[in-house]
Amino acid sequence: MAKAGYNVTVYEKNSTLGGRARQYLNEGFTFDIGPTWYWMPDVFEKFFADFGKKPSDYYTLEKLDPAYQVYFGENDSITIPGSFEEICEIFEKEEKGSSKHLRKFIKAAKDNYDIAVKDIVYRPGISPLELVTPQTAVRVGQFFSTIKKQVRKKIKNQKLIQILEFPVLFLGAKPSNTPAFYNFMNYADFGLGTWHPKGGMYKVIEGMVTLAKQLGVEFKNNSAVQSINVNEKNEVKSITINNEEIATDLLLSGADYHHTETLLNTNLRQYSDKYWDKRIFAPSSLLFYVGFSEKLKNVEHHTLFFDTSFDVHAKDIYDTPRWPDNPLFYASFPSITDSSFAPEGKEAGTFLIPLAPGIEDTKEIREKYFNIIIERLERLTNQDVKQNIIFKESYCVNDFIEDYNSYKGNAYGLANILTQTAFLRPNIKSKKVKNLYFTGQLTVPGPGVPPSLISGKIASDLILKNHLS
Repeated sequence: MAKAGYNVTVYEKNSTLGGRARQYLNEGFTFDIGPTWYWMPDVFEKFFADFGKKPSDYYTLEKLDPAYQVYFGENDSITIPGSFEEICEIFEKEEKGSSKHLRKFIKAAKDNYDIAVKDIVYRPGISPLELVTPQTAVRVGQFFSTIKKQVRKKIKNQKLIQILEFPVLFLGAKPSNTPAFYNFMNYADFGLGTWHPKGGMYKVIEGMVTLAKQLGVEFKNNSAVQSINVNEKNEVKSITINNEEIATDLLLSGADYHHTETLLNTNLRQYSDKYWDKRIFAPSSLLFYVGFSEKLKNVEHHTLFFDTSFDVHAKDIYDTPRWPDNPLFYASFPSITDSSFAPEGKEAGTFLIPLAPGIEDTKEIREKYFNIIIERLERLTNQDVKQNIIFKESYCVNDFIEDYNSYKGNAYGLANILTQTAFLRPNIKSKKVKNLYFTGQLTVPGPGVPPSLISGKIASDLILKNHLS
């Protein structure tokens, strides 16, 4: 919008920029507070290309090899290499004949990626007809089948099934609820690979802020919006921040959608509390940021712990929300790849347990779950690490609400299930308030860093179309 000549000011509630992708620094250690995976590098390239730039103008990317490691039990793990040919070899070793099926599966996933990510996800979600193209018409069955069914059709090995079902967790839903068409996430994983921006995901934020400032965008921190004010024609006329009224012709909200609508009078809200309560949300998370005094063994930069039942844990998130007895969890040790994350000879560790949004969050519960996962880490990777902890910080449901006004403390937004896809998601443009638009993980196209980037592109394109024509 700044490039098109608009005067753009960003009002940020918090003291630092980046939203969920902020940074935490402590005793020489660095942590990405939110996203730690850099997938779909083409989406980032496309973003910067809109301004005649490249990601390399702002940060350095390296492809991770290995991409990640998955633990299934003691002395039982699979490490996913950086090349597809080597991944096929690993599959073949685990289940004879599986590499042939994997090649077909990833080829189909690439075809879907080319249709979805290069075209369909950039559409504004205004009409069901946006989904109807010659390419999607022949794939209609994939919208009514699921990833779970598709993966299990040919692959029987449970470990390989879990590895193939893992990428759709980024879409915030169970594989049994995610349309088979979304297998394009498997191409993002095995085809495009896992990357690391040197210095962490926050380098991406810094790059975007630098670019925005070069285009004349102003940033104002510690500026929580108290109300959205409209005139008698139901057009946005101003916002109130720190009790000061600031006039505006257009308003684009990247804040939590539900929260944004609470800043309006009730009659101007599109979606009731009942509507939000019935939505299927992607998980919240319990996160820990841990400084270790020594390097860890038998782990990779990204390490997944799938040594307990995914189905049981998923029920505790989606079906009967409660704290899981034996949670799956994920750990990131970026200092394995990037020495800037920890002082020499030390390790930075981020741990994440996916949770149901809206559940009870107390200091005691957090401590209990930290002990559960650290003891499992020690047992599965055959090392003592508890004694090497210098400090730990936690982040959970209450913090997501406090910092981001996040509905029920969700971490990722709305799950990408069939009934919450494209035009079935909350509108990118308010139907009740003129000149009010939305962007981010609760509107189109969905949760995750690349979709949120795409959402900004969709929103700005729609604004330019509506207001420059």
